[in-house]
This record gives sequence, structure tokens and C-alpha cells, in this order.
Amino acid sequence: SLFVEQFSMTFKRVVVIDARAHLLGRLASVVAKELLSGQRVVLVRCEGINISGELFRNKLKWEAFRRKRTNTNPKKGPIHFRSPADYTRRTIRGMIPHKTHRGALAMDRLTCCVGIPKPYDKIKRVVVPSALRVTHLRPGRKFTVLGELCQNAGWKYGDVVERLEAKRAVRASAYHNRKTAEERLRKKAVAKAEKKIAEQAKVLESYHYPVL
Repeated sequence: SLFVEQFSMTFKRVVVIDARAHLLGRLASVVAKELLSGQRVVLVRCEGINISGELFRNKLKWEAFRRKRTNTNPKKGPIHFRSPADYTRRTIRGMIPHKTHRGALAMDRLTCCVGIPKPYDKIKRVVVPSALRVTHLRPGRKFTVLGELCQNAGWKYGDVVERLEAKRAVRASAYHNRKTAEERLRKKAVAKAEKKIAEQAKVLESYHYPVL
């Protein structure tokens, strides 16, 4: 597992996290800590992130935030992001000292995406056990899907992402079926040649190299 008891990742070149069905705050705190430690993190499927509390309540919070602006020149901020990826990035930014050099470098290591774009669709994805909704929100409690909240706030690409994700799922299913079929054939071939390669298998096993 990429996560040990203290919720820290072992260092990889890049860690791709499937953010669907994670609680926003819990996920953001884990990711912020890893970014500050020097880990590169990519969050995919940000539209599937969950926030505790019903949609109506979270819409009221969003509207209260949307009213906050610079009175003399609203272009100076705060900026009210509508995309789930930008919404998530801003949440993580709030947990990082982003105005310092160290914080700016940490934010550069973060990538947030809606859906699973290339090349991340062919990279192994992980989850954060300490941030999953199914284990950290009591059954029966109401929750909001971030994609729905953003669509209510004015995000216009929910249907496009859904359509692209359906196509990606078809490709992924075909790849999985092909891979399992090849693995099955390989196991049959190894079993058939077991007697012929018995000596070689012993040598490989002595070096802890799996034959199957």
C-alpha cells in the first residue's frame, strides 16, 4: 500500500489518486501534507469528490462565498472557481502556505483533473483510506457530490465529462478483458511446460523471481 499508518505516501515519481467518493477536507489535508514533503500528486475524477451535508446547505455556503469580492475592483479577487478541479485545488491551497517559496513549489507539484485524461488513464491509481466517505461518514448521513454543486454554481462541462468518461470506461473494460485473457493463456502455457522448465524454475525461484 502507498499509505502507512500516519497517512504518508512512499515517494514515487508521481502518485495518481482517484478522488471519487473521498471527503473533500480529509483528502485535501493528506494531499497538502504530501505536497509539502516533496511528493508530486495528481488528483483525477475531482467531480466525484464528496462533501458532508446536503446539497441545499452547501449551495447556501457557496452563495455566501460568491458574494465576497473586492468592492473597488472585483477582478482583484477573491476568484470564485466553478470547475471541480479548481475548487479542489483552492481547498488544498488553503492548507498550504502558498505565498511562501516553499508553498509555491508545493502547489506546482499538484495537478487536479476532471475525469481521467491521458496519460493518467494508463497509470495505476490509488485511494486514500483515511479520506473515503464510506468509512468516515456515518451511514444515512447526507452528502453532496462536488460535480453537482459546481453545476449549480455555473460549471457547464458536466455532460461533456460524463460522455468522455463513458468512452474511457469502454476502452478500459476492453483492455482489462484482453489482459486477463492473455494472463490466462500464459498460465496454461507455463502449466503445460512445467516438467520441461523444472530446473530453470528452481534457479529462478532461488532468486525470488516469480515464474507465473
